[in-house]
Amino acid sequence: MTSPTSAPRLEKITPGNFEAATGIRVRPDQEHAVSPVMQSLAEAYVHPAGVAWPRLIVDGDRPVGFLMAFLDIDWRGDGTVFRSGLWRLNIAAEEQGRGYGRFAVESVAAEIRRRGGEHLYVTWHPGPDGPEGFYLGLGFRPNGETSEGETVGVLELG
Repeated sequence: MTSPTSAPRLEKITPGNFEAATGIRVRPDQEHAVSPVMQSLAEAYVHPAGVAWPRLIVDGDRPVGFLMAFLDIDWRGDGTVFRSGLWRLNIAAEEQGRGYGRFAVESVAAEIRRRGGEHLYVTWHPGPDGPEGFYLGLGFRPNGETSEGETVGVLELG
């Protein structure tokens, strides 16, 4: 995954890395399944402070991906259910298969645990060209729900 002198890390999105973050592109066959980074950053901006947790994934000096978590979001929009999880995951096309997606999920899980959470939620587009296998391989399990046509999965953090 990395060279002996580097390890992946997360960085807050700043004016200094904004262009690197918005330059992250997934493979063309994945574009239908995840929004571009620019859209994610716009969505982070319009939600209440603290709900969106956008981060650039960097290895050494290379930007390799982007993630955005949601933290205590009002899941149904009526104040009855609050959840935390992975909202977006964009791993650069040329960096896929090197463990950065796993690192991203583990990083979000650690942040949710740090905040006292016990479950990590994610949604994915169903179908053979979607990321279902990736998420199932990390231990997520469908919980029987859908959200905007996507499968809802949950990972127990206990």
